[in-house]
Amino acid sequence: MFLAEPHALLVPAEGEFAAAEAPTTPSPKAEKSDWKKKLELEKDAIGAWQHKLYAHGRYAMLLIFQALDAGGKDSTIRHVFSGVNPTGLHVASFKQPSATELAHDFLWRTTLKLPERGHIAVFNRSYYEEVLVVRVHPQLLEAQQLPERGSGNLWKDRYRSIVDHERHLANQGTVILKFWLNVSKQEQRRRFIERIEQPEKHWKFRSADLNERTHWGAYLQAYEECLRATSRPWAPWYAIPADDKHYLRWQVAALINAAFEKLEIDFPKPTEAELLELAQAATRLERE
Repeated sequence: MFLAEPHALLVPAEGEFAAAEAPTTPSPKAEKSDWKKKLELEKDAIGAWQHKLYAHGRYAMLLIFQALDAGGKDSTIRHVFSGVNPTGLHVASFKQPSATELAHDFLWRTTLKLPERGHIAVFNRSYYEEVLVVRVHPQLLEAQQLPERGSGNLWKDRYRSIVDHERHLANQGTVILKFWLNVSKQEQRRRFIERIEQPEKHWKFRSADLNERTHWGAYLQAYEECLRATSRPWAPWYAIPADDKHYLRWQVAALINAAFEKLEIDFPKPTEAELLELAQAATRLERE
């Protein structure tokens, strides 16, 4: 089973973590570098690893991205995975749940999108919305028709369900990495203004996003409790500084490649019988 190595951006498993103190920009100690150029190398490596992942056929990879509005999820996914064979990659975006989805438990709709062995699945938002957005806006629980909506243990119960769910997936060979793209309120404001001022970005802006800014403190508190409760060695959370998009993308790609390296996967080596069969096939083709 995959287990995360120590890392400066790793949220400790069941340890101390303060969301409000988590950096949104690269550490002053971080070496100044061309992160855009570094990303090119990392994304090529991800493509090569995915090829081996598919051929090896014993592992799957689930990558979860969570962030506040304008945190950079879409652009990060687009840049980091541009070198991956599309047949081995599936991106699922989870927005407001449908009536059918609300009629099931909160893990149901994402379970349908889990990766098969040999594949990578990327979740743009996920079941974590149910302990983030829904926690900030508890009125959303009304539509879920829960038998015990007033239970004081609702959030702890959901954390436990998530941890158990991810532990099960990890035991079955799914490598899980979770990224909180931590953008500052000032940078979010700048990106919103950019969306308003640039016509080609108008489609990205929603007035409702401004309303969510008024809940900034509540969101940070929800993220803090969630990440503390659900970061585990087999399903780690990484709090990625997201104000600099080039740094953000490089860090995400580097962490994915580091996880691949721990798996020690490679192309299957043929047996003696298979080598003989290949030689015979080559001989037949040469005689045509």
